[in-house]
Order: sequence, then C-alpha cells, then structure tokens
Amino acid sequence: MKQFLNINDVTDLNALLDEALKVKANPYGYSSLGQNKAACLIFLNPSLRTRLSSQRAAQNLGLHAVVLDIDDQGWKIEFEDGTIMDGDSSEHIKEAAAVIGSYFEIVAIRAFARLQNHDEDYSEQIMNAFVKYCPAKIINMESATAHPLQAFADLITIFENKKVIRPKVVLSWAPHPKALPQAVANSFVRWMQKSDAELVVTHPEGYELSPEVINGLSVEYEQEKAFENADFIYAKNWSSYSDYGKVISEDASWMVTRQKMERTSGGRFLHCLPVRRNVIVEDSVLDSDQSLVIEQAQNRVFAMQTVLKLMLENEI
Repeated sequence: MKQFLNINDVTDLNALLDEALKVKANPYGYSSLGQNKAACLIFLNPSLRTRLSSQRAAQNLGLHAVVLDIDDQGWKIEFEDGTIMDGDSSEHIKEAAAVIGSYFEIVAIRAFARLQNHDEDYSEQIMNAFVKYCPAKIINMESATAHPLQAFADLITIFENKKVIRPKVVLSWAPHPKALPQAVANSFVRWMQKSDAELVVTHPEGYELSPEVINGLSVEYEQEKAFENADFIYAKNWSSYSDYGKVISEDASWMVTRQKMERTSGGRFLHCLPVRRNVIVEDSVLDSDQSLVIEQAQNRVFAMQTVLKLMLENEI
C-alpha cells in the first residue's frame, strides 16, 4: 500500500496500535530504516505540532525530512485540468507532484478545507491530485476532510490512559469565533468507531457531521447528559456541514468547564491543540491533572513515526 490518507488505509487497527506502542517504547531502535532516504513535508497551511512532530519522527528513523511551504517557498500551483494558466498560478500539479515524487521516497501533504464549497472540499482535490501524479508514497498530514495522524495519536493516548476495557469517549462540539473544518472530528469519529470504545457525539442542533461519517451513530444534543460517566472528553469545534462552513452558533455554554467534568467518571480531557483558553475549555480543566493535551501532542511523533516506519518497510 502506497498511502496513508484515512482510516480506509488501515487494514488492522489493533496491529497498527501495537506497532505504535513498540515504536514509542524504542523510538531510536529503527534509525537505520531511513538511511539514504528522504521525505518531503509539504505545507499549504500553518502548523506547529504536525510540522515538528513529523520532522522529529523522520529523524528518529534516520530519514532526512525536507519541509516545503508552498505559499512562501514554491510557485502557486494550479489543480484544475484544462485550465488556461494565464493567472497567478505558475505551475500545474501534474508537473509539480511528478517532480517532487522523483526526489523523495515519501511525500506528506497538509492542505486545509477552504470551507467555501462543500463538493470541492469533500472531493479532496489536492490530496487526490498528489496521489494521482506523485510516484512517491503519500501521507495525509491533514486534508480538507480528514486528519488521520491526529486520530491515530488520539487512539494511542486513550489506550494508554484507559482504566476500563471499553471506555466511554465523548466528542463534544465547543464554541469558537472562527469557522473550522470538520477534518479532526471526522477522523476521530471514524477511528473510534473502529476501536473498542463507546463513542458518544454531542453538539448543538445544526452541527451534525456528514451522514457517511456518523454512519448511524446516535447524537446526544444535551452536552451535560453526554458527559455522564464518561472516561474521556474530547472537545473540538467544527463548522456546519449542512450549512456548509458556517458558524451558526457561538453558544458559550458549550465550553468545557470544571463543573461539567465532575459529571464524568474521573474523565480525562483531550484536545488536538491549539486551543482557545476559556472559549473551548476553562483554564481550570486545561491546567488540571485531568488534561492529557500535552501527552496527546507528544504522541503525534509516534503516530507519524509508525506510519513512516511501515512505509519504509513496505508494509503499508
């Protein structure tokens, strides 16, 4: 398998998790795998954790990582077929992806949703173009609709901190002043549905995720009811799917608070970061022993390193 784009590229989730735990226990034990090989990390959007964790993961494997910020360091790329390139795009994806793939064994891409056109975002035009035209192996570092590396790190974090075999995991919408993509929520739901967990999704009406993602999962519209006896609370904002890309509610009452966390079963708090303090979650939760956000971020290294390792071993 040449790609890691979403959960569909994982044939055995438990085996993947076992591999990640082995990598985490011995992060420098596979440092010869990447010798004389290189990966290109392409960013079309800002990044802190994804950029640094991916570079560190590559280094742990002896793999040279080259970072390319397309907007700042490369030509503006055209993705449409048959277009007359008399505007501000100087290079077409057909040539760009082919050239990049000829330089590197692995190419990883980060490209957010534009949140202007549902069909355009959900067609995954940018990611699929690289898959089509780039001869290297492809990793999704967050696309318009998916963030599998984040979901993988979330799974590692939950597995290492769970106290019961099948924990109750709550994905809770939280307020945010900007319209954010559905990528993190989409992937978290999909990965949790494949794992041994009781998943509950809670959000205000109008913030339903894609029916394909929810896949029959019931939604609890009362946040505090959803929190009852939960083992993990994952707070995340996303914009409307039905009224695509819109902020239809900024209800501050959906912020995760200490009082709400008391309804859980000693629940631990998760967030992918960056997080807006006292908008998404209260300081008193984020700064408490219940918070796992730093450990969650650290596991981004091992999620990426596991995927890179298996690609270098030609197992995925």
